[in-house]
Amino acid sequence: EVVQLTLDPDKEVSVTTVTVGLSTVLTCGIHGTLRPPIIWRRNGVILNFLDLEDINDFGEDNSLYITKVTTIHMGNYTCHAYGYDDIYQTHILQVNVPPVIRVYPETQAQEPGVSASLKCHAEGIPNPKITWLKNGIDIMPKLSKQLTLIANGSELHISSVRYEDTGAYTCIAKNEVGVDEDISSLFIEDSARKTLANILWREEGLSVGNMFYVFSDDGITIIQPRECEIRRQIKPSERILTNYESEEDPNQLCLWSSAINVRDKYIYVSQPNQNRVLIIDIQMQKVKQTIQVDPYPAKLLYDKSHDQVWILSWGDINKSHPSLQVMSEASTGESHNIIRTDFEDVDDLFIPPTNLIINHIRFGFIFNKSGSSIHKIDLETVTQIKIIGFKNSSCIPKNMVYSHLGGYYFVQCKTNNSLTVLPQIIIDSVTDTVIGPNGDVTGTPYISSDGHYLVSTDEVNGRIRVQTITFQGEIKLIYDLQTNLQISDVTFESSFTESNQYYIYATSHLQTDVLFLELSSGRVDMLKNLKDPVAQNDWPWNEKNRIIKGSGLFGQYILTPAKDSLFLINGRQSILHCEVSGIRRGNTVVWVGEV
Repeated sequence: EVVQLTLDPDKEVSVTTVTVGLSTVLTCGIHGTLRPPIIWRRNGVILNFLDLEDINDFGEDNSLYITKVTTIHMGNYTCHAYGYDDIYQTHILQVNVPPVIRVYPETQAQEPGVSASLKCHAEGIPNPKITWLKNGIDIMPKLSKQLTLIANGSELHISSVRYEDTGAYTCIAKNEVGVDEDISSLFIEDSARKTLANILWREEGLSVGNMFYVFSDDGITIIQPRECEIRRQIKPSERILTNYESEEDPNQLCLWSSAINVRDKYIYVSQPNQNRVLIIDIQMQKVKQTIQVDPYPAKLLYDKSHDQVWILSWGDINKSHPSLQVMSEASTGESHNIIRTDFEDVDDLFIPPTNLIINHIRFGFIFNKSGSSIHKIDLETVTQIKIIGFKNSSCIPKNMVYSHLGGYYFVQCKTNNSLTVLPQIIIDSVTDTVIGPNGDVTGTPYISSDGHYLVSTDEVNGRIRVQTITFQGEIKLIYDLQTNLQISDVTFESSFTESNQYYIYATSHLQTDVLFLELSSGRVDMLKNLKDPVAQNDWPWNEKNRIIKGSGLFGQYILTPAKDSLFLINGRQSILHCEVSGIRRGNTVVWVGEV
């Protein structure tokens, strides 16, 4: 008998939409006599069901069964009969996610006549629609010159507040699979009538939160960006920053390599020359503890899902004895125990960040100095799970980023000896396999917090490519800019005019300009004359000799250091806000939000 296979023409492409957390079955529409077994592919890679946790082939008809769908599963699945791959069916899996929102501020007190803003950031798939209630009543009929909605409802702006504007404002975000809401409270009172709410808000909310911590040669500087005010300065001569063992040099400088924010409670910061990590108590604005670590700590990473701090030490300035240590229960601020891991020859470590939709991360990745592969590690047990080899590519990984939309890792390759720049490699996190190159996109990848936008900057030729990752898991190029900037660092700023959109700011290794790009329109601008960056020779810890740091989901200020001063940019107007002088090599910066 002859194998005869058929597929209905109207079934060549089938779209399935499923809500996150549920299960789904994809059934192959290929039929016929003596049909051989069905082969499934995802992103062109054959699915090996023995290796997959949450995907099985199912039943007599070889359907594809996903037990618990997440956003990484979105994308294209194709099926064909073994040996007959010219007849195939494509399933497009779309994953919907109920809205998740954050409001800011939770509470505020204002005097009559000033303006007030209440902000609401919502994410979900499809993008949620935002509405507002005041004391339970829809505010839409009340909108006026004085009361306006900005950025598709992401901001409620009252231009001149009156006593009757006091109230509980509820932001409601809704899409077709769910709803989320939260309250932002506004109190209007003149300064003579300081109520309890006002006092609490003034004393606690304002005093220590919403600050940049800058670690420089001159110690630790805490800056309140709105007024460009230095709130506290811990000088190198203060006892806690001095090195007890050495004879004190009154002119000594502080040397820092890396700092991280742990849940807006503590900052961990590394001092490579002193082989130690300081823990700073944010509420008290002072150093709480010093911890001795392996020599030359160069990079700290915070794994929020397991509340642990990872410390990559180099051994010496030439990285000749690298080691990885892990500090658990980081958010208690007490260093109970430090585990030294047994990973060898570590060049770098990557832990994907959490965001509003993805709040648990299980895996991290280690790069070796010369290996053409990455090592996948279980963050909880601190053990290696597998090595993902780059097959036929000679790529040695340098940086990577992750998008939960479609579950893609984008890996930048080191420039090899022949100085050819290799394109980025894309890895599918569902199958842990290399899908292929990211087109001809080269350079350092940066990703927006919602996983939607990938910006890649090629330091060699100044080219900046912006790609979007759609809700179907497709990767599309939207901008290709040729600049004369050697890009040092990039940050994303939430748009103030449109919801779920961004502005991009980029600094340069050499030039004094900062580039601005509005993603929704493609408008490009330059902020000029922000002085010379720290020289790359004076910044051995990474290639970002001029960092640029935003101020969280709702912040409008962006900080970038020059050699001897700091510049604050007002992201809302994309103009220079101020310069804070007398801070040398302040290239280690942490933003602290609401405390």
